[in-house]
Amino acid sequence: MDFKQIQELIKIINKSNIGELVIEEKEFKITIKQKEDQVTQIVASPQQVYAPLPQVGPPPVSNTAGSGTQEKSRAAEPKADNLVTIKSPMIGTFYRRSSPDKPALVEVGDDVTPGKIVCIIEAMKLFNEIESEVGGRIVKVLVEDASPVEYDQPLFLVEPS
Repeated sequence: MDFKQIQELIKIINKSNIGELVIEEKEFKITIKQKEDQVTQIVASPQQVYAPLPQVGPPPVSNTAGSGTQEKSRAAEPKADNLVTIKSPMIGTFYRRSSPDKPALVEVGDDVTPGKIVCIIEAMKLFNEIESEVGGRIVKVLVEDASPVEYDQPLFLVEPS
């Protein structure tokens, strides 16, 4: 495992609710723990090196504290208090299709049920299927296909049924 992979794992852990991650490969073992005060440490064997890492930044406090173009585009549309947001559970690359030659998993106007796959997020060469947690109708897709997404970033707006 190289240094960039370790850094990416630390970023993912810092932005998630995962408390501890242990990876073992042949003669290499790494443990990444997230403390309550958001400081992450690496413990590597066999030398037992302890290295506090700089804090990446606090996770977003609320979905209104987003940044940039999505907030501007959302402000331009009429507010609907009954819409539910499907958010990204991780950082990675957002894909609307399971493969380039397949149709989009969901389109605006499609009905979704809890457990239905709505998109795929690639993180560290792993393709993670993201499922809807609500039932309803897709009102808006907030992210462009094949674009990077952050943890807790809004992906879809759903009108609950």
